[in-house]
Amino acid sequence: MPEHSEKPAPEAQTEQTERHQALIALGERVRSLRARRGIARKSVAQAAKVSERHLANLELGTGNASFLILQHVAAALNCSMAELIGDETTQSPEWLLIRELLIGRDEDTLRRARTAIVAALKGGVTGKALGASWPRIALVGLRGAGKSTLGQMLADDLGFPFIELSREIEKFAGCSISEIQGLYGMNAYRRYERRALEEALQIYPEVVIATPGGLVSDPATFNLLLDHCTTVWLQANPEDHMQRVAAQGDLRPMAANPQAMSDLRQILAGRSAFYSKSDMRLDTSAQDLPQTFDALRNMVRQHLQLPD
Repeated sequence: MPEHSEKPAPEAQTEQTERHQALIALGERVRSLRARRGIARKSVAQAAKVSERHLANLELGTGNASFLILQHVAAALNCSMAELIGDETTQSPEWLLIRELLIGRDEDTLRRARTAIVAALKGGVTGKALGASWPRIALVGLRGAGKSTLGQMLADDLGFPFIELSREIEKFAGCSISEIQGLYGMNAYRRYERRALEEALQIYPEVVIATPGGLVSDPATFNLLLDHCTTVWLQANPEDHMQRVAAQGDLRPMAANPQAMSDLRQILAGRSAFYSKSDMRLDTSAQDLPQTFDALRNMVRQHLQLPD
């Protein structure tokens, strides 16, 4: 009687397929979180104390990382384990922003929040809770979108102060952004970023703020911005982002990185869902600078009910 190789039972095949799909989904979340934060794979691997190859296998869904390694990866990405493994409340920007508002609240506050949410779902609450008419204008978007140039022009037109939050962060830390991230890590940078925004909101009742591109990666800081500012997402296509950054003399995004454009597209895709929570959006690739500024000026003045 001829010998036959044993085949896995149907139940075993199903289990293997589900396990493989779970690893792929985990890898996609790691890759998405890394892209949203704009952190290179090498940097995450170093912070997590794993090899870059190991992290690459994890992102491809071919590596089955241990619990401890996943903890290190989560810490490197500045996220919770729940977010890394796919907790339901991390599946959309709105979930993340709502959850961040509720973390650490007492039972009475949670009850009032639940009541307000129920009323909102029934149509009883509309509009932003805070800052809808406050003349603080925050420009969000990736580097190269035009936040600094258009922000200064808008501030001059409105007669408002103009601040670049990145410069305020450097004042707090006493060193450059790259030094903060290199010496102290991304978590420390996010703390400086939050403090700089809090101080700006306290000092300036009227202001135009150019925000760092990665600010939306921290739900708590982004919530603060949304609640106290009129936000405008300056959009641009990836090619314009890259060309404008290079024109400013910063070649770091392309230096020794043949995948720079691919990485940029991933970062933009990862952050777009958060940028889209802004009150308004403007495509800065659609026309030249004077026309873009006119569109921004009219948009903001109309929103704040200011005369043309």
